[in-house]
Amino acid sequence: MDGVRMLHIIQNDPEVPPGAIIDCLTTPYRLHHPYREGLLPKIEDIAALIVLGGAMGADDDHKHPFLAELKQLIRQAVASGIPYLGVCLGGQLLAAALGATVAAKRWEEIGNFHVSLTAAGNSDRLFRSVPQQFQAFQWHHDSFDIPSGGVLLAASTACPHQAFRVGKSAWGIQFHPEVTEEIIRCWSAWDSSTSSRTEEFVAGFKAAAENYAATVRQLLWNFLQAAKLLPSNP
Repeated sequence: MDGVRMLHIIQNDPEVPPGAIIDCLTTPYRLHHPYREGLLPKIEDIAALIVLGGAMGADDDHKHPFLAELKQLIRQAVASGIPYLGVCLGGQLLAAALGATVAAKRWEEIGNFHVSLTAAGNSDRLFRSVPQQFQAFQWHHDSFDIPSGGVLLAASTACPHQAFRVGKSAWGIQFHPEVTEEIIRCWSAWDSSTSSRTEEFVAGFKAAAENYAATVRQLLWNFLQAAKLLPSNP
């Protein structure tokens, strides 16, 4: 489908896949692995862009050179008004690309937590039909500041910056709507401090599975509808 503008998804880390996002997609997409291929899509081919998480930091360009090119692509997408959704690291990359600070080991969260929408979040189209308070899975040590001109859309008790929007259609979120049980088990094995809590994390995820599924479906629908890749009603 060369030359056709479509949804492009960037996977930054081999162990941080799109998971439930792919499961919910009903529109054509292309998945990129720049950590392996070193290649990113051309801006003219992108109708919408989703950038996933990763174990690296948003400013680890020296360790992962593709990050510098990715931040440039993000800046181009924002300037062009191309709908953008950044998940965890993807949200941090949006903030960093626009000059905001991404702080290490600040407001850390691992596990199942409640996220609350702000007044702006309640009226934002990405969160249309999402409850004012919803459950979300978190796995982050770093956190983003809100870029100049950005709007705070959501917060949690431990991390007051859970989601923001820049312009009309560029969003960064800190939580992970894409997780599955398989992904959670993989991430838990990264460190001895979390491997001992694997079953706790999985049990919390399973207990909220219906809510998690509804949230990712609605967020994805809202995002793709904003990108004019879907009709106006689910």
